[in-house]
Amino acid sequence: MMVVPPASTGQTRSTPWSAPDIQGVWEYWTFTPLERPDEFSGRDTLTAEEAVLVGEAGLAAARATDRDGPAPGDTGAYGQEVWTERSRPTALTQTSLIVDPPDGKIPPTTASEQSRAAAHASSGGRPVRVRAGGISANGPEDRGLSERCIVSFSTGPPMLPAGYNNNVQILQTPDHVALVVEMIHDVRIVRLDDAPPIDTGVRQWLGSSRGFWDGDTLVVETTNFSDKVGSFSTTRDAWGTGENLRLTERFTRGDTDTLLYEWTVENPTVFTETFSGQLPMNRSDLPLYEYACHEGNYGLYNSLVGARAEERAAATR
Repeated sequence: MMVVPPASTGQTRSTPWSAPDIQGVWEYWTFTPLERPDEFSGRDTLTAEEAVLVGEAGLAAARATDRDGPAPGDTGAYGQEVWTERSRPTALTQTSLIVDPPDGKIPPTTASEQSRAAAHASSGGRPVRVRAGGISANGPEDRGLSERCIVSFSTGPPMLPAGYNNNVQILQTPDHVALVVEMIHDVRIVRLDDAPPIDTGVRQWLGSSRGFWDGDTLVVETTNFSDKVGSFSTTRDAWGTGENLRLTERFTRGDTDTLLYEWTVENPTVFTETFSGQLPMNRSDLPLYEYACHEGNYGLYNSLVGARAEERAAATR
């Protein structure tokens, strides 16, 4: 086993083939919001005391949802005991996950994207690109991608804290890096060799990733996303399509227990400018657990059964 040098030396752990070692299970949960709240406008950092308050407010809001129940028309989800990450009111001292543009906000969409989005909505909203939610319960294609066990709400790419199971396991070989995300079943294989990129006509849910080392930082560039996913997605929102998305991610091990994760979204057909975010991932001593989404997807089944029951009831009136 390699000996981990002290963090103060500036050294990084190395693999047997002398590459920086970023392997392990890493957790990326935080109550820090994606976009900067207006109350912190003009600030990119918080005091430690303010960060504690942000975390506590997030936990209080989560508990209130459980106590008060879902909003009218919303079936709700799991109870607080299942949202294991949310039981820890942690928040970062940065005011938002987005660090560029300087205002900490997602940039506006282009005029052409606004026209495309309007046409997509007026034509029925298919394909559905949001992760959770959907346009109706008429059929499985009308539900969100995570409800259909295709791409989850926290797995990205880029990976964003949401819901639960905010964990990724990184494995390395001399020529490949595997990013195994706990939520659903998502695995990305990043090639580190000089193989040419895949044909532009080949489109994938998670894109096609190529990586290289920039000093101690693994840089991963991903293209060839399917147009059935958004160019950027949170749990219930999706912007544009992934057709022209270029995502750059950077993984840098700060010390034994920390991995800095940085990402940049570039899609000039959807956003008026690129935007970037970052957060530190924390090392976990726990293993990943299999999230057999398809095998246990009773939620989608029950939603469709309920929709058919409503249709039969309406037909008999």
